[in-house]
Amino acid sequence: MGTGLNHLILALDVERVEEGRDLLSALRGELKYVKIGHQLYARGGIPFLKEIMAMDYAVFLDIKVHDIPNTVFMAVDALASEGLWALTLHCGGGRKMLEEARRAKDKAGSGTNLLGVTVLTSFDDASWEEVAPGCSMALALEKRASLCRETGMDGIVCSPLDLPVVTAAGKGLFTVVPGVRPASVNDDQARTATPQKTIGGGADYIVVGRPIVNAPDRIAAVRNIAAAVEEGLSWKNR
Repeated sequence: MGTGLNHLILALDVERVEEGRDLLSALRGELKYVKIGHQLYARGGIPFLKEIMAMDYAVFLDIKVHDIPNTVFMAVDALASEGLWALTLHCGGGRKMLEEARRAKDKAGSGTNLLGVTVLTSFDDASWEEVAPGCSMALALEKRASLCRETGMDGIVCSPLDLPVVTAAGKGLFTVVPGVRPASVNDDQARTATPQKTIGGGADYIVVGRPIVNAPDRIAAVRNIAAAVEEGLSWKNR
């Protein structure tokens, strides 16, 4: 497994568990990390996650847990012992919620990485103003990244374009970056960048879904993106 593949997370953006199982079987040995979102988790649950782990994948469960602190404690308490590589929580839930998530992880003695989601990559400045009038996105990112550091999160999820703010405010936490595209595409991600620029800009992991899932040759797509990541690493280490 090349160096670039250690920084690449596949977003398994398919509708059916069977389709996800077939895709991962075809890519077995090509990837280490797989992100599972709401749809496949709703359809396959913990048994499907266990099945993926049995195929030697590290599972990143991206369900952006966001609720009152006690409810989040119970959710993390239930998930922390399932062998996940990472679990997302939405920073919008606030300090106490994030603290309770960390407390649940520590209670379980779990190695699951808790990742704070700052601002969704679908937001641009105009749509952000609609939900947070008077607060700039940059300020929200800075405050939420600081909150992740202060509450004991292990990492932060952010847009490629948000890396300078997030890495400064969340110093010491690793970064997971969705919205990464090999080239410009027309979809619902508003703040994107290439793998080279994202890794070169300080990301520790990139999340790529549709450019792999929808590729006619998925193995070739994975290897091409991994090569781009390696190029980004060379920029980062200069």
